This record gives sequence, structure tokens and C-alpha cells, in this order.
Amino acid sequence: MEDGVHLEANRKLALIHKPTRHKTEHRAHLSILQNKMKSLLFSLFLFLFLASSAVATVPAHNITRMLAAHPGFSTFNHYLSVTHLAEEINRRQTITVLALDNAAMSSLLDKHLSLPTIKNVLSLHILVDYFGAKKLHQINNSTTLVSSMFQATGSASGTAGYVNITNLKAGKVGFAAEDNDGSLHSFYVKSVKEMPYYISVLQISAAISSADAEAPTAAPSAIDLISIMSKQGCKAFADLLRGSKALPSFKENVDGGLTVFCPTDSAVNGFAPKYKNLTEAQKVSLLLYHATPVYESLQMLKSSNGIMNTLATEGANKYDFTVQSEGEDVSLKTKVNTASIVGTLIDQDPFVAYKINRVLMPRELFKASDAADAPAQSPKPAKKKNKNKNNSHAADAPADGPSDDDADSEDQKAADEDSNGVSGLHVRFFMVFFSLIMAFLAL
Repeated sequence: MEDGVHLEANRKLALIHKPTRHKTEHRAHLSILQNKMKSLLFSLFLFLFLASSAVATVPAHNITRMLAAHPGFSTFNHYLSVTHLAEEINRRQTITVLALDNAAMSSLLDKHLSLPTIKNVLSLHILVDYFGAKKLHQINNSTTLVSSMFQATGSASGTAGYVNITNLKAGKVGFAAEDNDGSLHSFYVKSVKEMPYYISVLQISAAISSADAEAPTAAPSAIDLISIMSKQGCKAFADLLRGSKALPSFKENVDGGLTVFCPTDSAVNGFAPKYKNLTEAQKVSLLLYHATPVYESLQMLKSSNGIMNTLATEGANKYDFTVQSEGEDVSLKTKVNTASIVGTLIDQDPFVAYKINRVLMPRELFKASDAADAPAQSPKPAKKKNKNKNNSHAADAPADGPSDDDADSEDQKAADEDSNGVSGLHVRFFMVFFSLIMAFLAL
């Protein structure tokens, strides 16, 4: 009887302590999970920190300075600068330059090629991939085909801008253009400068021969602007320019550098009613607004976002617009509307012409509300300004258009908002992320 009483007492005692044991096990399990979570979050934080540090420390390169340390490439260096290829090289993160010493450049110059043609030839010597000396001698299957800047910029015909690299073993590597007969006349000499996986400068024995790259190129002044525009889908704009007093200014700037933004036929036709309401002086200003007095390749436009002056820029009449790029897309923003580059008509340094999908509307001639009924437009609503300001160029400005001070004020405000918005977003994101980590570590 007494044993039975003890057994019953032990059973009740076990039932009393069982929940306590479960709670202890549960807390231990939670502690293990918390430690694992802490470890995981710390690892994630460390990874993000190292990744951001790696991005922030991508080394910049300058081909002109690199070659300046090697006088034997002074002629090659000079022509990279005058053809603007140096700027293109510096803007790219992965590039290989097949450099020619002064003797090899002398042989190339003996052909008496025009400067635009020399640019084509040299652009064939700039590969849009990284090849250090080690990688060059480890080419699988003995040969590989690599795109050059001549191909990447669209200047080459078909696949003429590709370079064939052949590993001949015994340390010998040959280079040839895709459009030649396959014979190798240019060979690897030595590595001049390497920044692994970013830029490599390799000396080769002779210029790569290419019939397409060496084909005669018309001098800029001999280019028929009207004919090129008419044949490339910009006939309506060309017709406006043909009979305008703006045409001489276009022609005068071709030799020194000219970039033209030509609206498509559909854009010009839809804009025709507004164009007819302009005075003759305003029409000239509008046409001049579609060109800049400098050569700007597409790559330059992509990497040089900011305000750009035009042929119409003069004194108080700014007639400028802002270039903005996002990936491969380039937009031109006025204070009234936005146009996008949709194609290249011709790119022959120092002259280049692009096709855009809208007529650019400068604030000196139009108000933001004017863009509301422009073809294919969906601009953001703008605050109306009732201020009028007289100036010496009143003939070019709309009677109730915004003043320069108002526009500049709005520009600065928008710029500040964009800057503060982006930086604020980054700060908020970091603070939230950091707070989450601290919260878990405190558990």
C-alpha cells in the first residue's frame, strides 16, 4: 500500500516538472536558432560590405598617360588622341589595346590615309575584351575571334571588324582581320602594360591589314548633310533645313566638330502645326537647337551626362538641353519635353548624326503646356509661370514663356531633389538594414 502511494506521488511530481523541462528545451532550441541567425546575418553584412568596397575600388585607367611613359609609342599615342579613340578607351572597363611602335606607325602613315580612315584602322587594334600576355598564350583550339571597337561602333561592314587571334605555339601569336585572306602579318611582341581584367596594352609587330578599315572615307566638308538625312528617315527635317538660314551654320561646323540630332519624319510631320506658328527667326533657332558644335560619339554621350549647348546658344538665350543615359539608352531633356536617340545616321569623326523620336522643344520658344498636344508625348505636368521678362532676344521667346531665372530655379530644385532623393534612399536603406542586424544581435 505504501509503495503504491509513493508511485502515485512520483507520477504527479513528473507531471509537474514536464512542462518546465519542455520550456527549457524550447529555450535552448531558440538560442541555437538565434546564434545561427546572427552568424548568417553577420556573413551577409560582411559580404555586402566587401562587395560594395570592390565596386568602389574599380581602378580607372588613362591610355594617354600609360603610353606617355613609353616614348617608343609616341606616334601611336598621338593618333589615339586626335581621333578621340583615347577617350573611348578610357571609358571602357574591359579593353585590350594592340599598340604599334613608331616604326610600325610610320609604315601605316606612308599609305597617306585620311584621318577618319586612320581612326578606322586604329579602332581595329582596340579589342573589346581583356587579353593579357598569359591569356593570349592560353587560347584554346589555337584560334579565337574577337570583336574590335571598329566592329562595336558599327563602322565596319558585316564582320570586318572582328580580329582573328591565332596561337602558333612556341610563344608566337598572330593577328589578322576577319576580312583579309587569312594570312598573318602581325605578331605579338611584348606586354607594355596590364591592369588585370580591365586594360591590357600589348605591342604587335605591324598594323593589322583590313580592306574595309582602309577604304577611303570622305572628308567631313564633303559630306552632304541633306542627302544623308533624307536617305535615313529624316527627310522631313532635311527639307526644313534645306531652305533655312540655319543650313550655313551646320555646314560651317562640320570640319571643326558637329553633332546633329535629327527628328524622324513622323515626329516632324506631327510637329508641323507648331512649326508653322513660329516666326522665321524662331524657326532658325529651333533648327540650330538640334545640333551641337562638338563631336559627341554615342559612347561619349552615354558617359557625359549633363547640360549641352547647341548651335542656337548665344548670350542670354541658352538654348541648352540635358543629356541623360540609362544603360544603352540616351535621352535629351529640354525644359519642355524629352526625346530619345533611336539610331545613328552617320558617325565619321568629327561629324556624327543621330535619329531622335521627337522634335526638341526649347524653353525659349515653348512652354511646358505646349508639349501636352505634341505627338507621342506624355510629359509630367509643370507649374504655370505668369512672370514675363523682356530681353534683347524677345523675338525668339514666347510672350508668356518662363523666364530664365524661373527656369534655372526649377532646374536647380529638380537637381537637388534628385540628388537628395537618391542619397536619402541609400541612407534609409542602410539604416533599415543596419537596424535589423542590431535587433537580431540583441536577441
